[in-house]
Formats: sequence, structure tokens, C-alpha cells
Amino acid sequence: MRLLYVLLIYLVAPLVLAHEAWKSLFNPEYRGRLGQRLGFVQRPGRPGSVWIHAVSVGEVQAAAGLIAELHRRHPALSIVLTTVTPTGAQRAKSLFRDGVQISYLPYDLPGSVGRFLDRIEPQIVIILETEIWPTLYHELGQRQIPLLLGSARVSTRSVDRYRRMASLFRDTLSHGILIGAQTPADAERFRAIGAAPGRVQVTGNIKYDLAIPAVTVEAGSALRQQWGAGRPVWIAGSTHEGEEEASLAAHAAVRARHPDALLLLVPRHPQRFDSVRALLRKRGVPYAQRSSGTLPAQGDHVFLVDTLGELQMFYAAADVAFVAGSLVPIGGHSLLEPAVLGLPMLSGPHTHNSQDIADMFEHAGALRIVRSQEELGYRLLEWFGDPQRAHAAGARGREAVAANRGAVDRLVAMVEPLLSSSA
Repeated sequence: MRLLYVLLIYLVAPLVLAHEAWKSLFNPEYRGRLGQRLGFVQRPGRPGSVWIHAVSVGEVQAAAGLIAELHRRHPALSIVLTTVTPTGAQRAKSLFRDGVQISYLPYDLPGSVGRFLDRIEPQIVIILETEIWPTLYHELGQRQIPLLLGSARVSTRSVDRYRRMASLFRDTLSHGILIGAQTPADAERFRAIGAAPGRVQVTGNIKYDLAIPAVTVEAGSALRQQWGAGRPVWIAGSTHEGEEEASLAAHAAVRARHPDALLLLVPRHPQRFDSVRALLRKRGVPYAQRSSGTLPAQGDHVFLVDTLGELQMFYAAADVAFVAGSLVPIGGHSLLEPAVLGLPMLSGPHTHNSQDIADMFEHAGALRIVRSQEELGYRLLEWFGDPQRAHAAGARGREAVAANRGAVDRLVAMVEPLLSSSA
């Protein structure tokens, strides 16, 4: 079965490489990735690194607390952080400096994986959430490098698929993988697909341990004062195609009742900045843009955030947050950042990327689900029309996050014995 998987990967590889090269022609963020994805990476400053893999922006953000705690306990520890997406890499570069080497995950080809491991020589590998890479897992088992799945989860509908894939690295799964599951139900599902019962623990979701730096909050507050403290401000964070139009329609409804209201519009992907500018011009919407270095004037309806790595700061400058990627079937982006900041939240119905988190916030009364641009406008007007109620909803979201913290400490407790045995 494993040989068949490797053969299929080799057959698909030329198409993947061609697609990567094609994307690099139009998106500078993809340039320079290919060598790293083939395993040609820089060697860490010292041997015996800890390799942490975080697939995209949300996981990279969640890794921050884990990395901070590992460095607090082991200041000399060398950490390699890999990601898959350019936005994830950009976020990692903005979060981490000394002691963290940032790279892209190698393709799941024997040569790429082997070269990568030869260069970084990890003593432990930590993969956040549930990223299944059969060749990588098999190679780690062959080299007897401990593998920990942190903040891991398996949905009910994924159990059968993972059980089939587990046959590709059965020995590693049953003997060489430690699993820190998000919930007791996730732990039971991992045991069902073949994980050794004694190697599965419930640690919780490290995303709840998100800490937004005070300097970021202060910067957001300072921006808000410059725009006008009494001006109603809402943010549409990480929008995708179709959601900018919905946000502008909702904002028109808001401005009909609050003429000085300001929308902070934050597209998810930088390659779409130009098309969003074109949309604003086509609609005749007065706007300012972050990249120009100017602040929105009183007559500007929209502030276009066409920069990277500043989403948290702009959440901190808003009264209400619409978390996008959810009115279109993307799966929704992180609700935790606005929740930590105490913002009342709105989301579309497509929240399957973190359905349990969305359900928790909705049950707590911190999140309202909207299914159209009209409902988005209506719910925004409700929050702006009753500031005390909006503030109470935001407070409930912050309390829900606080009640679920602690996963980083539990995960580090699983890592410590591995560091000691490797040493």
C-alpha cells in the first residue's frame, strides 16, 4: 500500500511542480518556495532542533504560545517552524525572530522528506492539528524520531478515511506517535484508527491560549482615537471574493442610520488587493488605504487594509467583527482573535473549519450567524443600536476563551520527557 502511495505521489509531482511555478509568475509570495518544498533548506544554528509544523495562519498563530513556552524553559532550543501557505509564512515572519527558523513543509516525496530531515536533524517533530503525511510519518518512524500530534482532532466523517490512510504507517501510528487530542471524542477516534491507547492524551485546543500582545492592542486603540472615538467602526476580517460586495452592501445599510460609520475591509489574500480597490472605485465608495500611510478621513466610508500581518491590530480598533470566509464556502477564519479582544462577532454559516469553536461562541451569545448581506447589515445595526448589549456579548466571548485555556501547558508536559530522552 505504501509503495502504491509513493508511486502515485511521484506521478502527480510534475503537475504540482508546474502549478507551483505557474503561481509564482503571478504571485511573488510563491517565489523561492520550490527549493524548500524539495527539502533544500538551511541547517539550523545548532543540532537537535524541535520541528513544529503549522499548516497556515491560524495554526501559526496558535504555535506562538507553544514556542514561547518552549523557549522560556529551554532558551537555547533551536526551533524550525514549517507552514504550507504564503500567508502562514508571512505571519510566522512577523511573529518570530531569533531562535525560530521558518521554512515551507517539504513535499511528501521520499527524496524531499529525506533531504529535509538530513538538514534540520530534529530530535522531536510536533505537528499541530491533524496533518497526515504518510511518507514523512514513515521516515520519522524509520529514524526513530518522536512525533507528537498536538491539538489534534478527527471529525466523525473523517474516521474511515484516516483509518485507510493509517495502513500506510501502521507501525508508526501504534508505537511511535504521541497524540494530544483536543477533546475526549477526538482521543477516542484516534484510538479507533489504530493509535496506541496509552499514547493518546486529551490536552485541549492550543488556539484558546492565544495571547495578543499589549503593544498590538495599544496600537489599535491609538488608531481608533485618531479616527474618532465616537465613530462606529466595524471590521470585515479575511474576506474572500463575494464577501467584499456583501460587506459594502451591509455597510450602506449601516451608514443610512450612522452616517459616520467606518468599515475596515481586510481581504484575506494580497493578490486580491487590486481587485478590491477596483471594486471600491466601481462602486464610487470613498476610501483610504493602509498602504498609502494615510488615515481615513471623516468622509471616507471604508479603510482598505492592503497590508499583511496587521489583522489583530485592526480588530483592536473596531467595535464589531465580521469574521469572513464564512458567507462563502471557505469554512470560516479564526473567531478567537476578536473574541480575546472582547468584540461581539458575526459570521456566515460556513464555519466548518472550526465548527466546535463557532458553536461554543454562538451558544454563549458572543456570535451571531448571518446568511445574507441583508442579515449582516441588520445584525450590525442591532449591535450599534445597543452598545451595552454588544459589550456584554463581547465579554461572554472573552470569558469563553478564558475557560478553555491551558492546552499549551498540557502539550509542553508531553514534550518535556521527549526532550529529556533525546538529550
